Amino acid sequence: MKVNSKVTDTTALAYIGDAVYEVFIRRHVLESGLSKVDKMNRKVVRYVCADGQARIAKTLIKGFLSDDEVKLLKRGRNNTKTPKPRGSSPMDYKMATGFETLIGYLYMRGDTKRLEEVIKESVEIIESEV
Repeated sequence: MKVNSKVTDTTALAYIGDAVYEVFIRRHVLESGLSKVDKMNRKVVRYVCADGQARIAKTLIKGFLSDDEVKLLKRGRNNTKTPKPRGSSPMDYKMATGFETLIGYLYMRGDTKRLEEVIKESVEIIESEV
Protein backbone atom coordinates (compact mmCIF):
# COMPACT_ATOMS: atom_id res chain seq x y z
CA MET A 1 0.00 0.00 0.00
CA LYS A 2 1.43 3.39 -0.96
CA VAL A 3 1.61 6.17 1.59
CA ASN A 4 -0.36 8.91 -0.14
CA SER A 5 -3.79 10.45 -0.40
CA LYS A 6 -4.97 7.73 -2.80
CA VAL A 7 -5.14 5.03 -0.12
CA THR A 8 -8.71 3.79 -0.34
CA ASP A 9 -8.77 0.30 1.20
CA THR A 10 -10.88 0.95 4.29
CA THR A 11 -9.89 -2.34 5.90
CA ALA A 12 -6.20 -1.44 5.68
CA LEU A 13 -6.91 2.10 6.88
CA ALA A 14 -8.80 0.76 9.92
CA TYR A 15 -5.97 -1.67 10.61
CA ILE A 16 -3.33 1.07 10.80
CA GLY A 17 -5.76 3.54 12.38
CA ASP A 18 -6.33 1.18 15.30
CA ALA A 19 -2.59 1.08 16.04
CA VAL A 20 -2.03 4.81 15.56
CA TYR A 21 -4.95 5.74 17.81
CA GLU A 22 -3.81 3.36 20.53
CA VAL A 23 -0.29 4.82 20.55
CA PHE A 24 -1.68 8.36 20.89
CA ILE A 25 -3.97 7.26 23.72
CA ARG A 26 -1.24 5.34 25.54
CA ARG A 27 0.98 8.41 25.36
CA HIS A 28 -1.88 10.57 26.68
CA VAL A 29 -2.48 8.22 29.61
CA LEU A 30 1.22 7.93 30.35
CA GLU A 31 1.50 11.73 30.44
CA SER A 32 -1.49 11.93 32.82
CA GLY A 33 0.76 10.95 35.72
CA LEU A 34 -0.48 7.44 36.43
CA SER A 35 2.37 5.16 37.41
CA LYS A 36 0.82 1.72 37.78
CA VAL A 37 0.47 -0.23 34.56
CA ASP A 38 -2.83 -1.86 35.56
CA LYS A 39 -4.41 1.57 36.18
CA MET A 40 -3.03 2.89 32.91
CA ASN A 41 -4.43 -0.11 31.03
CA ARG A 42 -7.87 0.33 32.58
CA LYS A 43 -7.88 3.98 31.58
CA VAL A 44 -6.73 3.23 28.02
CA VAL A 45 -9.57 0.76 27.54
CA ARG A 46 -12.14 3.56 27.97
CA TYR A 47 -10.73 5.29 24.90
CA VAL A 48 -9.91 2.35 22.64
CA CYS A 49 -12.79 -0.08 23.20
CA ALA A 50 -15.38 -0.32 20.43
CA ASP A 51 -18.08 1.29 22.58
CA GLY A 52 -15.86 4.28 23.37
CA GLN A 53 -14.80 4.71 19.76
CA ALA A 54 -18.43 4.44 18.63
CA ARG A 55 -19.42 7.24 21.03
CA ILE A 56 -16.56 9.32 19.68
CA ALA A 57 -17.56 8.69 16.06
CA LYS A 58 -21.22 9.54 16.69
CA THR A 59 -20.23 12.79 18.41
CA LEU A 60 -17.65 13.81 15.80
CA ILE A 61 -20.16 13.29 12.99
CA LYS A 62 -22.44 15.91 14.55
CA GLY A 63 -20.32 18.81 13.33
CA PHE A 64 -16.63 18.36 14.08
CA LEU A 65 -15.75 16.43 10.93
CA SER A 66 -15.79 17.76 7.38
CA ASP A 67 -18.26 16.27 4.90
CA ASP A 68 -15.45 14.26 3.29
CA GLU A 69 -14.31 12.92 6.68
CA VAL A 70 -17.89 11.87 7.51
CA LYS A 71 -18.17 10.09 4.15
CA LEU A 72 -14.91 8.24 4.79
CA LEU A 73 -15.95 7.25 8.32
CA LYS A 74 -19.26 5.93 7.00
CA ARG A 75 -17.52 4.07 4.18
CA GLY A 76 -15.26 2.39 6.74
CA ARG A 77 -18.25 1.65 8.94
CA ASN A 78 -20.20 0.08 6.10
CA ASN A 79 -17.27 -2.07 4.95
CA THR A 80 -17.03 -3.94 8.26
CA LYS A 81 -18.05 -7.58 8.12
CA THR A 82 -18.11 -9.09 11.57
CA PRO A 83 -20.72 -11.65 12.58
CA LYS A 84 -20.21 -11.47 16.36
CA PRO A 85 -18.06 -8.69 17.79
CA ARG A 86 -16.81 -9.33 21.30
CA GLY A 87 -18.09 -7.00 24.00
CA SER A 88 -20.11 -4.56 21.90
CA SER A 89 -23.08 -4.37 19.59
CA PRO A 90 -22.54 -4.94 15.87
CA MET A 91 -23.45 -1.29 15.15
CA ASP A 92 -20.98 0.06 17.71
CA TYR A 93 -18.28 -2.20 16.32
CA LYS A 94 -18.96 -0.86 12.83
CA MET A 95 -18.87 2.75 14.04
CA ALA A 96 -15.57 2.08 15.81
CA THR A 97 -14.15 0.62 12.62
CA GLY A 98 -15.27 3.73 10.74
CA PHE A 99 -13.50 5.88 13.31
CA GLU A 100 -10.32 3.81 12.96
CA THR A 101 -10.59 4.17 9.17
CA LEU A 102 -10.60 7.95 9.53
CA ILE A 103 -7.59 7.88 11.88
CA GLY A 104 -5.74 5.60 9.46
CA TYR A 105 -6.55 7.82 6.52
CA LEU A 106 -5.29 10.97 8.24
CA TYR A 107 -2.13 9.14 9.32
CA MET A 108 -1.40 7.66 5.90
CA ARG A 109 -2.06 10.98 4.23
CA GLY A 110 0.47 12.59 6.56
CA ASP A 111 -2.04 15.12 7.88
CA THR A 112 -0.55 15.22 11.36
CA LYS A 113 -2.27 18.47 12.31
CA ARG A 114 -5.77 17.18 11.54
CA LEU A 115 -4.97 13.78 13.06
CA GLU A 116 -3.98 15.45 16.33
CA GLU A 117 -7.10 17.66 16.26
CA VAL A 118 -9.37 14.63 15.83
CA ILE A 119 -7.61 12.67 18.56
CA LYS A 120 -7.64 15.64 20.95
CA GLU A 121 -11.38 16.04 20.40
CA SER A 122 -11.81 12.28 20.91
CA VAL A 123 -10.02 12.45 24.26
CA GLU A 124 -12.24 15.34 25.32
CA ILE A 125 -15.37 13.38 24.37
CA ILE A 126 -14.38 10.40 26.54
CA GLU A 127 -13.19 12.57 29.42
CA SER A 128 -16.42 14.58 29.43
CA GLU A 129 -18.29 11.39 30.35
CA VAL A 130 -16.62 11.10 33.76
